Amino acid sequence: MRARSRWMIGALVVVFAALGGAGWFMPCSMPGAWLQRVGMPLDRAACPSGPADAARNEGTPLAAPPAVTVVKSASHDFVDRFFVSGTLVARDEAMVGAQIDGLRIIELRADDGDHVTQGEVLARLDRTQLDALVAQNDAALARADAAIAQATSQIGQYEAGLTQAQAELDRARKLDVQIVTQATLDQKIAAFRTAQSLLAAGKSALAVAQADKASREAERRELMVRIDRTEVRAPVAGVVSRRTARLGAVALSASDALFRIVTDGAVELEAEVPEQWLARLRLGMQAKIALPGVEGEAQGKVRLISEEVDKATRLGKVRIALPLEAQARIGSFASGVVIVARRSGVGVPTSAVTRAEDGDFVQVVNDDRIELRKITSGIANARLTEVRDGLVEGETVVAKAAAFLRAGDRVRAIMAAAPADKKVEEAER
Repeated sequence: MRARSRWMIGALVVVFAALGGAGWFMPCSMPGAWLQRVGMPLDRAACPSGPADAARNEGTPLAAPPAVTVVKSASHDFVDRFFVSGTLVARDEAMVGAQIDGLRIIELRADDGDHVTQGEVLARLDRTQLDALVAQNDAALARADAAIAQATSQIGQYEAGLTQAQAELDRARKLDVQIVTQATLDQKIAAFRTAQSLLAAGKSALAVAQADKASREAERRELMVRIDRTEVRAPVAGVVSRRTARLGAVALSASDALFRIVTDGAVELEAEVPEQWLARLRLGMQAKIALPGVEGEAQGKVRLISEEVDKATRLGKVRIALPLEAQARIGSFASGVVIVARRSGVGVPTSAVTRAEDGDFVQVVNDDRIELRKITSGIANARLTEVRDGLVEGETVVAKAAAFLRAGDRVRAIMAAAPADKKVEEAER
């Protein structure tokens, strides 16, 4: 064991001796530098200085600071949007059906997509049977008129007979009993009462005839109503969205509507919105809706916000009214955005914002050094983020926040090139 230790000590002595000899004869080599550090008097004045020696002699950093792309915060117009999608529906839809049963459709005067006015005839039903009933009613009315005329004539006769019987009775009562017997007086009284009864019967007959005529006139009015219902008319002005009426079919009031009319042609987008967004929406908010197969966007307005939220889906319904000239078809799918807010403010690229649990931050460059600045973010999209607090217009920030940059780091700022022909409105996209 002792022999092995002596052997190792000898090997170390040989190594150090070799390094010392190399450093003594080659003072500019690494062994020479090592011997100078341990105190050996070597002449290294003529040796060239390396990068580390030059850095220590001149007091400059070992490497240039990293280059970062920066931008200046600027004022932009921001638009807060909310995406909606749903189905196009009619604002109000009128169901037009037959009001009379058992008649066949003999004429159709409207079809899908037609614009109709209020009261316009859409279809006609067969009225042959009703016309026959009208002719029968005309005859009944004629009989009633004849009965009234006859009763009126009889009443005149009965009134004359009553007047004569009254006069004869009055004369008989004025005469002495010796001239007019009691039997004669009783006859006069009976004749007077008979005349009264006949007049009352005549008046009753007239009343019956008049009542019969009134009944026939009521039947006539009912027939005219039924005849009028043989013309199926539009209850409102609008656009026919569906026609189920067919020529020759028997119209039944209990069946499906013959026509469906979109009142005034007004079509809306019915969308389902999460409950947390319902509180942010307001009636009258502007919306831009993309319709299927139509170029451009239709300008709409929020018309209705549901007061009820589905307890299963937690969604509420919102209706967006579309302009009448929009080429919107009921049942189609449509999507768009609702403009929730629109304002001007200071903005930075969204890539410059670092989001953490304790807030949002940007890396501000001041005097070529990084400053970590906490901000209050506002409206954000894929390109720009609004800074509502913590940053003023014109400050320089790192365009793409980097994790390797820390507060106080020295950097070399390179201003990003401004994109050509950029519009301020793009901040809302």
